[in-house]
Amino acid sequence: MLTGGALLAGVALAGCTTPVDGSATPAVAGADGFGDPYFPLDGNGGYDVASYALELSFDPATDVLGGTATVVATATETLSAFNLDLQGFEVSSVTVDGEDATVARDGGELTVTPARHLIEGSEFTTVVAYEGVPEQLDDGLGLAGFLQTGDGALAVGQPDVAASWFPVNDHPADAASMEVSITVPEGLEAVSNGELVDSSTEDGATTWRWSAEDPMAPYLLTLAVGEFEIEEYEQDGIRYWDAVDPGLADEEAEGSATVAEVATASLARAPDVIAVLAEWFGPYPFTVAGGIVDDVPDLGFALETQTRPVYSPVFFSDQGSGELVVVHEFAHQWAGDSVRLAGWQHIWLNEGFATYAEWLWADHEGTSTPQEQFDRLARRPAASGFWRTAIGDPGPESDQLFSEAVYQRGAMTVHALRTAVGEEAFAEILREWFGGSAGQAVTTDDFVALAEEVSGEELDDLFAEWLGEGKPASLG
Repeated sequence: MLTGGALLAGVALAGCTTPVDGSATPAVAGADGFGDPYFPLDGNGGYDVASYALELSFDPATDVLGGTATVVATATETLSAFNLDLQGFEVSSVTVDGEDATVARDGGELTVTPARHLIEGSEFTTVVAYEGVPEQLDDGLGLAGFLQTGDGALAVGQPDVAASWFPVNDHPADAASMEVSITVPEGLEAVSNGELVDSSTEDGATTWRWSAEDPMAPYLLTLAVGEFEIEEYEQDGIRYWDAVDPGLADEEAEGSATVAEVATASLARAPDVIAVLAEWFGPYPFTVAGGIVDDVPDLGFALETQTRPVYSPVFFSDQGSGELVVVHEFAHQWAGDSVRLAGWQHIWLNEGFATYAEWLWADHEGTSTPQEQFDRLARRPAASGFWRTAIGDPGPESDQLFSEAVYQRGAMTVHALRTAVGEEAFAEILREWFGGSAGQAVTTDDFVALAEEVSGEELDDLFAEWLGEGKPASLG
């Protein structure tokens, strides 16, 4: 018969130890991944983050970024150790609840062993001091990460860009509030998410402080450092900060305008865009908004960084494309930011609704109807590669996850639902989805269940047809 001591020894061999407080729950090392089937090592297990506070400095002359990240989290199991995601950098110290912790590095995994076990349900604070030149990524959308620019830097990308510039639980399901304080050389601006709390200059350096209280997925945090023209205003109870690189005034757009002029005019349409989308999706989910347009020629995308989307200047070659990309990224404030993904295979919920928002905007502007947009795409032949991707589970490769099919067929799926359930039920589904699911991480099954509950119809066949591989038989 095993004694208690022999049993505990066996548990220890399995990677568990008894907590230092003497409680019965064994301590375990948190998982080194959140469990996303597409990106197994993104995020981590064992805790839930409440907030990040970054106190940083950046010198464009050397591209060195450094400072501290304070991470407040709650243990979801009793932990002997836990992981943070961090690519590169020299880590000089880590403390947990004010006590020095042991640290190990393995690629992008930073394993922290605190001096004391973290009891399930307890809140703990981790402070990481780090410094280095951030590594650029070839992320899902192309060149991404903490990009060095001509006069500063731009942090942007998805799916796992956050770990390229701060220690993080890098998965969209674990949202947290964010504070960013960044010190840069005097004469440069630094723009991030949320509200500008303060900016102050001393000894040739300016510190910019931004606060985003509404929880956000880590990849939605951005930072732009450089020369910007910042337009601040308030309309309909929403405060806006728009930042446009003045260097874009030297680049010509279609007609007689410059890229800077088109970008500024397009961003200024945001209050109108929000008003139109709110008619369908419900009230705008945040109290601040805006946009960032940096002169980064190699940036090939726009991204819905929460409350302050980032745009490549390429979208502002003419006014029409500029407005549509603003519509798309602001639709993401509902679809992807407020209601975020529980796993990356459900990305059609983000991109399908954001693309459908473009169709709704075109209808509002009188240029085309959603049905016309749907019919145009429906004419594509069945043999086209457009129909080969199962958009409800497209795969982790960038040409799958961010394929045209996910965007356009995602919008077609939304319209097929609208046609099937009727205008009244469709409007209620959207209001319930973006209202009732606000602040949650969701799946396709969640959306299907809501659509069936509201409409009173069985919709499994419809979604299987539209989210699967192949041209839907209903199109002929």
